[in-house]
Amino acid sequence: MTRKVCITAAEGQTGFLIAELLLTDQDFKQKVDSVTCLVMDPSSAKAKELQSLGGAVVAHKPGREREVVDTLKKTGCDTICLVPPARRDKFDVAVELTHAAKKAGVQNVLLISSAGCDYAERDKQPRLREFIDLESVVLASKGNPNAPLGHSPCVIRAGFYAENLLLYTEQVRTEGLLPLPVGENHKFAPVALGDISLVAAHVLTGKGKHGFDEKHRGQMMVITGPMLCAGSELAASASKALGQSLEFENISEREAKRVLKAQTDLDESEKEYILEYYSLVREGKTNYISTTAYHDVTGQHPTEPDEFFRNYAGELRPKKKLRSH
Repeated sequence: MTRKVCITAAEGQTGFLIAELLLTDQDFKQKVDSVTCLVMDPSSAKAKELQSLGGAVVAHKPGREREVVDTLKKTGCDTICLVPPARRDKFDVAVELTHAAKKAGVQNVLLISSAGCDYAERDKQPRLREFIDLESVVLASKGNPNAPLGHSPCVIRAGFYAENLLLYTEQVRTEGLLPLPVGENHKFAPVALGDISLVAAHVLTGKGKHGFDEKHRGQMMVITGPMLCAGSELAASASKALGQSLEFENISEREAKRVLKAQTDLDESEKEYILEYYSLVREGKTNYISTTAYHDVTGQHPTEPDEFFRNYAGELRPKKKLRSH
């Protein structure tokens, strides 16, 4: 049974790590026949890196569904990893890709969605809520016996990426503060992007009678980090990793917007998504962990906050001496 994987938005954080894992990890590498990386900009550094690793980099030009269908057919892929791109029209692009994959006869589809989308309110957290709409579009093919795409779907609802906490590196390094607009009373469980990529790689390379491994086919996998953390607990984990005392500062959403605008080059839609997730935290809608799927799929334990911050300690080291423990 062949397995030819196509990964969308492969120059983005999530798509890149999934593609890189399939192209470099020997266990996964031997289970796939090819990895096609759909990118908006083939000249980007990440696109070139994926090409150097053996990935087939293909330009993706959204807006003309027929052209996208032709692109997918030319790749010969039987499996698509649908990663919504980090841009304002991500929903429209992802829907177009879903329809194109259906018309191209792609059999297996893995959608990278978002945890918390089911708790989001359309008027208050529209960027989160649109993932529910996207899931509906992807899973609608399940009810059509004539659509190959409906035979083998899987959805991963990824928790809030712990890497988003690194957007506040400047405050950590210069002020000894971790400023987050999450309130004082509620918690959330950030998940390492590498953990989501690992689960995705297992799903994409798993094989069964109808496409994906039967353990994964049809699954809705909600995956968060393994520890519920308030802002102060995240600061404590970072302190332990750095050997320096950091403090949590509960900031307003307005101030958080200013920080994101000044310190990141993220697309505006991604900034909106991050702020919306923080609002879920403040509303008490993220007080849970969900790691069962991670354990079942990988047989491993997800990254603890202490370990995550240790992995990035070099970037977070303060420029000036802070209070030692």
